[in-house]
Amino acid sequence: MLSIVVFWPLAVAVILLAVPRLGDSVVRWAWVVATAVEVALVVALWAGYTPGASGFGYEVNRRWIPTVDSGYHVGVDGLSLPLVAVTAVLFLACAVYSLRQTHQVRAFVALFLFLETVCLGVFVALDLILFFVFFDLSIVGMYFVISGWGHRDAARAALKFFLYTFVGSLALLLGFIGLYVAAEPGTFDIVALSELNPLAGQGTFGVLVLLAIVIGLAIKTPTVPFHTWLPPAHTEAPAAGSAILAGVLLKLGTYGFVRVAMPLLPATWRDYAPAIVVVGVLSVLYGALVALSQRDFKRMIAYTSVNHMGYVILAVGAAGLLAGSNAQAHDLAVTGAVTQMVSHGLITGALFLLAGVLFERGRTYDMGSYGGLAARAPRFAWLTALAAFASLGLPGFSGFIAEFQIFTGSLAGAPVATALAFLGILVTAALFLRAYQRLFLGTPRSATGGIVADLTAAETVSIAPLMVLAVVIGLFPRFLLDTIEPAARTLGSLLSR
Repeated sequence: MLSIVVFWPLAVAVILLAVPRLGDSVVRWAWVVATAVEVALVVALWAGYTPGASGFGYEVNRRWIPTVDSGYHVGVDGLSLPLVAVTAVLFLACAVYSLRQTHQVRAFVALFLFLETVCLGVFVALDLILFFVFFDLSIVGMYFVISGWGHRDAARAALKFFLYTFVGSLALLLGFIGLYVAAEPGTFDIVALSELNPLAGQGTFGVLVLLAIVIGLAIKTPTVPFHTWLPPAHTEAPAAGSAILAGVLLKLGTYGFVRVAMPLLPATWRDYAPAIVVVGVLSVLYGALVALSQRDFKRMIAYTSVNHMGYVILAVGAAGLLAGSNAQAHDLAVTGAVTQMVSHGLITGALFLLAGVLFERGRTYDMGSYGGLAARAPRFAWLTALAAFASLGLPGFSGFIAEFQIFTGSLAGAPVATALAFLGILVTAALFLRAYQRLFLGTPRSATGGIVADLTAAETVSIAPLMVLAVVIGLFPRFLLDTIEPAARTLGSLLSR
């Protein structure tokens, strides 16, 4: 079942590329149908999810590279299943949004289906080599999306994205090899490595392995100071590419912390948790303050991603400080971190699609070129208002549930850092309110006098469900938290060794 979920999009991509003379309309609708089937499969996966003895559901373990004990080992738990679900939902939203796509449609659709498979592969992989293969392929797929369908400076932004993130993946591979060398017997299996705890008492070697893994994941997340590839990549990427980059690909980094770094190097993670907390707080404040200074709407959203991912880093760092001393606070912090990944995927994915709508109408992201759009595009204005308020953590949305748990859990282990991170919410509120006023309120600018079209049916159908899900999680979070919390407790027991 799990392998079908992972490889179904890739199978559809191969069919679409292999069948000759398919019309663009057929390819676009085939993409929508394929991603809708994927969402249905994930719903069935969630409905039948029952963790096994190892803590994972739908587990499959087959020999692959026996000489280094690397296998096709996949499974889902409460940390990965919500991210599998948000991945499927976001790719469906992008498929519907892209029904107007006309440039090299078949290649565009095939790349996104390929990206969906490799992103799902990262979230279900329970072998480090398998994790790395999927992780690395996601870079290749997004590089071609940005360079092939981006804006004026897309080639430069795509190159910077590729070089930065590829260096990160090489650092990650170096760390994985270090784990293999330290294990006795050598293995790349994540479950086996979590039981062996191979770097316990290894001193400097353990620190170097953790450093390599953290750098690799921090570049992907990204955190300060490894974030500089993100704004140009987002600014130049097509709207659907930005939605997937922010909503899914950034989570490959944050997910790596809870799946690999924390359970496989528990003692070293605890020792250096204060440094992780500092990086988290710097990312929260820097991302918010730089976003506040932006005039480009899409670039502003890109910097808020640095801010929101900073909350996740703060939470996982605080969890290291709390491991073994305050289990309840640790579980709250980890649960909040995973909930934040889901929430950010939904809300920021919607914001980037809305930014795409703005560009389609006015051919610019410059907020100073707009004004008074609410009178002419009310659906656009309402959905943007919902997404903006959701992003700043207003009660009733998923962001509030996530950030409340992060702050409540982190406060016990890092009170000063958590108090500083609170300022990020204030700055985020200011930047979104100011952006909304510039775009939708006040007097229309002459440059946008021709912008009279509201959201199309496809745009509304692609974006509105993301906001509905953000509200559902904000009002009825139990179904999500009940899935995450047992896995958070298991992570706590591994981290406290």
